[in-house]
Amino acid sequence: MQEKVEKIQYFLYARKSSESEDRQIQSIDDQINRLKQIANTLNLDIKKIYTEAKSAKKPNNRLIFDEMLQRIEDGEAGGILCWQINRLSRNPIDSGKLSWLLQRGILKSIQTIDRQYLPDDNVLLFNVESGMANQFIIDLRKNTKRGVEGKLQRG
Repeated sequence: MQEKVEKIQYFLYARKSSESEDRQIQSIDDQINRLKQIANTLNLDIKKIYTEAKSAKKPNNRLIFDEMLQRIEDGEAGGILCWQINRLSRNPIDSGKLSWLLQRGILKSIQTIDRQYLPDDNVLLFNVESGMANQFIIDLRKNTKRGVEGKLQRG
């Protein structure tokens, strides 16, 4: 007798920072439209669309993101569909929450435009990509500080 595989319900999460960090990143509407196409192609069930225009560089800064994670912990959905991992987090605290939800199987899938992260694989890749997103913020802060100091020195 075959075991029935339960279809994962996804929350679509589209985020754009309100800061200069994301000037080249696609707008929220563009993200949503493309992610809906991916959901259709992959036959993913989108339960709710979450959008947010907040930076992810600091933990506990995004009420909508936190609500989404709580609803996943409550069992309302088992997957997140997003543009890239850096749309979910650019700090180690939020990345750790996501990783822990994945490893425990509470979060059954994170689907991006080019990759799927599952509870029993891609742990290293997820952590590397999360670390790269965090490093981007660290480098941006250093480069901005250096630029401001340079302007001050030049008068």
